[in-house]
Amino acid sequence: MAIPEQQLDTWSHLGSITNSSTTYNAIKNVLGATTVPYAGRAYEIFLQGSYGNDTNIWTESDIDIVIKLSSASCFHSDLSALTDEEKALWRKAYVDSTYGYREFKRDVLKVLGDQYGTDVSEGDKAIAIAARGNRRKADVIVATEFRRYFRFGNAADEQYADGICLWNAAGEQIVNYPKQHSANLAARHQATGQWLKPMIRVLKNLRGRLVTDGAIVTGSAPSYFLEGLLYNVPTNQFVSNYGTCLVNALNWLRAREDRSAFICANEQYYLLRDDAHECWPPANADAFLGAAASLWQHW
Repeated sequence: MAIPEQQLDTWSHLGSITNSSTTYNAIKNVLGATTVPYAGRAYEIFLQGSYGNDTNIWTESDIDIVIKLSSASCFHSDLSALTDEEKALWRKAYVDSTYGYREFKRDVLKVLGDQYGTDVSEGDKAIAIAARGNRRKADVIVATEFRRYFRFGNAADEQYADGICLWNAAGEQIVNYPKQHSANLAARHQATGQWLKPMIRVLKNLRGRLVTDGAIVTGSAPSYFLEGLLYNVPTNQFVSNYGTCLVNALNWLRAREDRSAFICANEQYYLLRDDAHECWPPANADAFLGAAASLWQHW
């Protein structure tokens, strides 16, 4: 028996946004106050993740806030695509900053600690602010600008993909491209006749059901990768109703024997790879797709 259309419609609904918006604006005001230690430096505050992309569901309570140091004198780079001549020109154009990620994160942690006290804790990748009253739990990701260079002539003549980078507790660098992810999802959403984002919410709720049923392991199908999975499905598969969209997407994805060319929605990384922070282990993707198809067939 197929999953009823009414159930899929319920799963497609956008989660609560009022408290999330209030939480984001309150924390943004704290981080952007004129009295913060980094007030004289260039930085940017923005949402990423489900709330930033309008793909949040009712069971998702956390919001992800990025504060990115974006000073022209403090950023990290990937120069591997440049020629030796371009690399030499780049090194002449830029010098290391005395204020970097470590100092910036220290200052952001102090600002949040002064405001929220014991509700603040430092995690593996982010600074967590616990929920209290109407405030939702928030993760503040402290990052610096990251540039993946494609060409360099001088500081006024350069081409690069603009991302963010941070370090986890183990000291490993993590690079991502949240703005490209958001912009690409929005464009693909329009190209699918506005089916994509509701279908992402359907898939997230379906994942929750699979976890509850013990069909997949908790944490094995993160929202970010589910968004990437549907991003690879051709736009002509999103038609008619939620049931048809889901069947089309699952059939198309499961029919692909080689998914190694699948890309993340940011179009900067491959989606499926082992042993990479930015990628989804292929075995986990296989397990999710198999369990999702089984749930559809045995509802």
